Amino acid sequence: GQLYLFDPETKRAEPLTRDFDPSVLHAHWSKADGSIYIVAEDGSRTGLFRCDPETKAIRGIATPFEVSDAYDFALERPAAVFVGSGAVTPPRLYAIDLKKGVSRMIRDPNAGSFTDVKQGEVKEWSFTASSGKTIDGHYYLPPDFDPAVKYPCIVYYYGGTSPVDRTYGGRYPKNLWAAHGYVVYVLQPSGATGYGQEFSSAHVNDWGEITSAEIIRGVEELLRTHPFIDNRRVGAIGASYGGFMIQYLASKTELFSCLISHAGISALSSYWGVGDWGYGYSGVASANSFPWNRKDIYVGHSPLFMAERISKPLLLLHGQNDNNVPPGESYQMFAALKLLNKEAALVTFPDQEHWILKFPQRVRWMKTIMAWFDRWLKGQGEWWEELYPEEK
Repeated sequence: GQLYLFDPETKRAEPLTRDFDPSVLHAHWSKADGSIYIVAEDGSRTGLFRCDPETKAIRGIATPFEVSDAYDFALERPAAVFVGSGAVTPPRLYAIDLKKGVSRMIRDPNAGSFTDVKQGEVKEWSFTASSGKTIDGHYYLPPDFDPAVKYPCIVYYYGGTSPVDRTYGGRYPKNLWAAHGYVVYVLQPSGATGYGQEFSSAHVNDWGEITSAEIIRGVEELLRTHPFIDNRRVGAIGASYGGFMIQYLASKTELFSCLISHAGISALSSYWGVGDWGYGYSGVASANSFPWNRKDIYVGHSPLFMAERISKPLLLLHGQNDNNVPPGESYQMFAALKLLNKEAALVTFPDQEHWILKFPQRVRWMKTIMAWFDRWLKGQGEWWEELYPEEK
């Protein structure tokens, strides 16, 4: 995302963020002080920046949080309200004096809710890819972590090209997974926004090649340098484009003991032609590449065409009304794996689209994820059997 200053008289748009690595999410011109305020992804963090329209200089405005978003700006005063969160900090509502750069809490909706909840530590950990690029990352430790114990590990990375931000909880609650006794590793491979234009442009027409190599190298380095992680019990999960990456990785490596693909793309050609976002998204992710002129991408990078290489248990999750990545993407991969006598499961969610939002469905979805990991990474299949008895 870039920010432009448009002159209605000359009809010209001047780029303000050409050399600004964070990815612009929103911008607001303040009548109160004449500044342009930018909310932008800055790696795994989201923050506030001030741009001077005259000098074009941009500088960050500190807040008490790793992620500050949902800004609403006052019309007549240099002030705003926002929601702040962090890797171990549940969301809170804050106000900020933009002139002084001072924030104050308005409300903590979770006050008292986490009094007796133990939080594990979050550690920074990055590695150098074969290209020489530094790949940002961090990992969550279980509460009461003991370095003498061997822990199973869950690997999670971006869906689409958005980095995995450091908000608390959410659809993929890393804190909750860690509380179940897992080390949870989050990495931001090439293609992610928020790390500059060159870094994100690696996504175009790649469809898994660079990204999969970086994920594999990163996990191997993590295992080599962190002896408290059991290298025989490593799982991975991703959604949407990340779900595609899960299926692609499953065909490329046996590093993972089990995998979970939510709303993943199995055949790029069918996604391109049917999904609501397929053609539009491919206009960027597959610029100038189409099923008829780049079979090397649309066939060669489609996990469905490599299904025979998948050897580790794969769980496919999908909302039955998903118009973004239609559920047929999971159906056809599941059919292929069953025909090949592979270990696979398909769980769908009626009346749900790309996100599983209806509360009873959401609870079942989250339990299904944990039960699959417990089954294959802990050897504890009871939860899975309770959710999905063999006869069903």
